[in-house]
Amino acid sequence: MPRRSFDDANLMRLISRRRSSSHSDSLTDTAPPHRNRAFSIRSGGSNKGSSSGGGGGGSKMGGFSLNSLRGSVQPELSKKLFRLIKSENNLINAHEAAGRERISIATQLSEWGEQTGDDAISDVSDKVGVILSEIGEQEDSYAHAIDDSRGYLKAIRNTEKSVQPSRDGKAKIADEIQRLKLKEPESAKLVVLEQELVRAEAENLVAEAQLTNITRQKLKEAYEAEFAATIERAEKQIILAKHGRRLLQLLDDTPVVPGDAKPVYHHASQARQVLNDAEDDLRDWQPEADHYTAESTGAAVTTTTEEETNKAPELNVEEGVTEKATAA
Repeated sequence: MPRRSFDDANLMRLISRRRSSSHSDSLTDTAPPHRNRAFSIRSGGSNKGSSSGGGGGGSKMGGFSLNSLRGSVQPELSKKLFRLIKSENNLINAHEAAGRERISIATQLSEWGEQTGDDAISDVSDKVGVILSEIGEQEDSYAHAIDDSRGYLKAIRNTEKSVQPSRDGKAKIADEIQRLKLKEPESAKLVVLEQELVRAEAENLVAEAQLTNITRQKLKEAYEAEFAATIERAEKQIILAKHGRRLLQLLDDTPVVPGDAKPVYHHASQARQVLNDAEDDLRDWQPEADHYTAESTGAAVTTTTEEETNKAPELNVEEGVTEKATAA
């Protein structure tokens, strides 16, 4: 009996262990799918598709974003302007990227010129790199100006969004009146609805007038700012490009006979002066005062220049280099 009771006790403990082991194994087997689901939501991988019984679920989740949600909830009146503003943002990013690439190229040009071992190429490439870098900075400034212009368009979009409920409310009351006239022509509710329609139309008239005023004002301000920035970028880049061409004239490209020494470079001070001139011209730049008037026969423009010296310098490379060399 003692031996049998000992065996029974061992048997019961063994069964208990196997049950607990089986229970823990079942928990272990069921845990990974939960982890896989959480992981697949973050990664958008194929695990979610396999755990949910198909690959379609993962692809649907991949197309969802806050941007798509914002676009879908826009009122009908402001949807087109919403898309335009979003496209403007892409344009801003493109100009910022172009500016960064220009600065990167300028740096690479300077580093390449330094390792050539030619003093003339090293100095001129370095100074040209400075000019190119400044041209890239103008792209970045232009991108910021477009962003400011985009802010005016947002004001129009926000006003359109605020007007949409007024339009919808007026249309809803008008539809309700038509429905009652067909079903219950003698309904006392018609009088109340017609009074509500009068109030809704009055509110809508105010909202529509505000929309018209803001749209015209902000549209002019938006593209006045963008066109002014376009002119500024163009004229400043012209200034920089002309000074860049002055720098290139300091590089003697006369063919060298094999065995002869390279020409000695004597224009380091002149190259520095070109950069100083470019900096001064950019600092002194002022926009021209343009006065546009709309007439019955069309648009007439009169342009007055505040200072003739504010114009981009005329390119006269040979004279500029000769004068600098004489002064040196």
